[in-house]
Amino acid sequence: MAPARPLAAGLWMLGGVLCFSLLAVAGRAVSDAHDAFEIVLYRSAMGLGVMVVAAWVTGNLRQLSGKGAPLSVHLTRNVAHFAGQFLWFYAITVLPLAQVFALEFTTPIWVLLLSPLLLGEHITRRGAAAAILGFAGILVVARPDATPDPGLIAAALCALGFALSAILTRRLTRTESLMAILFWLCLFQVGLALICAGLDGDLALPARADLGWLALIGAAGLLAHVCLTRALQLAPAAQVMPVDFLRLPLIAVIGVTIYAEPLDRFILLGGGLILLANWVNLRRGAATPAPPRPADTD
Repeated sequence: MAPARPLAAGLWMLGGVLCFSLLAVAGRAVSDAHDAFEIVLYRSAMGLGVMVVAAWVTGNLRQLSGKGAPLSVHLTRNVAHFAGQFLWFYAITVLPLAQVFALEFTTPIWVLLLSPLLLGEHITRRGAAAAILGFAGILVVARPDATPDPGLIAAALCALGFALSAILTRRLTRTESLMAILFWLCLFQVGLALICAGLDGDLALPARADLGWLALIGAAGLLAHVCLTRALQLAPAAQVMPVDFLRLPLIAVIGVTIYAEPLDRFILLGGGLILLANWVNLRRGAATPAPPRPADTD
């Protein structure tokens, strides 16, 4: 039985932070030529090809059978992720990146709230305090308007989809290998995106100028899920996910330098609160031993 390893999980999560930030930049770069469904389709198709080749080269094709968990769990996880992913790609095209990421960062709050119900994980007082502190920072950065806005609604709802996906990923790591989880992710995403992208009868093929950006989307998206899944294998979801808060100050800097988006005192203050929430949560993880869990399967 392998104990939780919060430091290693945090390092994997930091890799995911970098990949998700690259994904936002590349997604915005092709948003004029492709809608969100098409971006998800091409991203997932590239990831699926990579996973099949990797499984074949390493002799692990049998791992892709998905027999370790009911297919319904894979389906539920990937429908939730697909919805969150579509809403996220839409939001980054209509809102400042820092605002999208801030609203998306309610994901760890949902994970903390839902993990006891779906995973049986315990929420400590320090963990709850970290979640509340992080959420306060998010509100300071986002400053959501009272008037309903499609972009704001999409950015807020994507968090719920990602939270459900993260929780079910944690459940899948108990029986499935990393390769199998990512294979079924890409397979379901391709099918769902192909159906949705073709509903209007206008599926735009990639132009040569967009191929590099789409390749970056595929690579960054796949590597991000490698990092996320590996982190969830090493530590509980409620402990791992708040590390993703670090993505907010990073994307704020990217927004300023590349897109001339304003970096005002609210973003700085909110980012500081979020970093403090991460420190509190990581201190909680280092001080509280996790219960025994199955050994890694990949």
